[in-house]
Amino acid sequence: MAALAGLAVLMGAVGCSAANSTSRGVGTYLEQTHRPPRVTSCVVTEKLIPTCGAWWGIAPDVFSGRRPLQSVLTAERRMGRRADIVHVYHRGDELFPTPQERAVARGPRLLLVNWKPAPDRTWAQVARGEVDDRIDRLAGYITRTFPGRFFLTIHHEPEDDVRPGEGYSATDYVAMYRHVVSRLRARGVQNAVTVMTYMGAPNWASKPWFESLYPGDDVVDWVAIDPYADSMVTDFASMVNKTRPEYPQWPGFYRWMQGRFPGKPIMIAEWGAFERSGSPRFKRDFFTSVARQIDDYPQIKALVYFDSPVAPRGDTRFDTTPSGGRAFADLGREPEFSGTRVPTR
Repeated sequence: MAALAGLAVLMGAVGCSAANSTSRGVGTYLEQTHRPPRVTSCVVTEKLIPTCGAWWGIAPDVFSGRRPLQSVLTAERRMGRRADIVHVYHRGDELFPTPQERAVARGPRLLLVNWKPAPDRTWAQVARGEVDDRIDRLAGYITRTFPGRFFLTIHHEPEDDVRPGEGYSATDYVAMYRHVVSRLRARGVQNAVTVMTYMGAPNWASKPWFESLYPGDDVVDWVAIDPYADSMVTDFASMVNKTRPEYPQWPGFYRWMQGRFPGKPIMIAEWGAFERSGSPRFKRDFFTSVARQIDDYPQIKALVYFDSPVAPRGDTRFDTTPSGGRAFADLGREPEFSGTRVPTR
């Protein structure tokens, strides 16, 4: 608990262009969001921890194939404010941040880059160096093109990919994660703030290998979960601390993270509310619960909403109903999510 106290002191110590568009609506929006920021005493640490409240982020329209900048601008118009964090996804030998993503970052916005380094290799093979050329190319690209700080998560949600004995054990995951981060750093990538992202589902916590998935404090700056409001979730509290009768010893992910990582900031790297037939006000009520309850979770320093009409288990768009859209916009204007300016570098 001493580490948690240290984190609390750190977080409280100082108090609490995009590209041009031919669309008149986008131009007007950009004029509004590029007004001079208000003066604030809140600052950002080297590891991108906001000293007041939490970052407000979005993963916009992930499965549509639309260009990232337009997806971000459209989402921001809908929610009535600029995102602090934009979540983007890459696999294999793709190089990032792309020109479009660099334009997004000039907002200013922080990028959360989600990278699976080798869908064509096992974790054990990556750890043995079989894609080192790929890692080295990426490192050179980042150092040449993107000096700003950004979040980087390596192979998020590993729990449902664990297959012991096939090169996908928890030990293999740790070795892979450590190898990728260490190699990027050794080749000059000093601006990546690393994130370890869990699924946030209690069934995985019962696995005998679960506690062995963590790569280590020296290569992980933030820890994250990707919880969604499924049919057993009633409010924000029951989403971030999901429990199930069949796993009576599991305290919920936020509680577990508090005990397991007391000195780490927590990111909700994906979250979303699905449509509920017969309950058209669920999204409104759920977003309202976040506003009521977020202060109970001070270790959460970023919320990044997954906004998609075709998410794997349903429609997570925040504004499928007028009342849901208003509640989400109101939530984004809460002081908890507007106290700290995004750094320009």
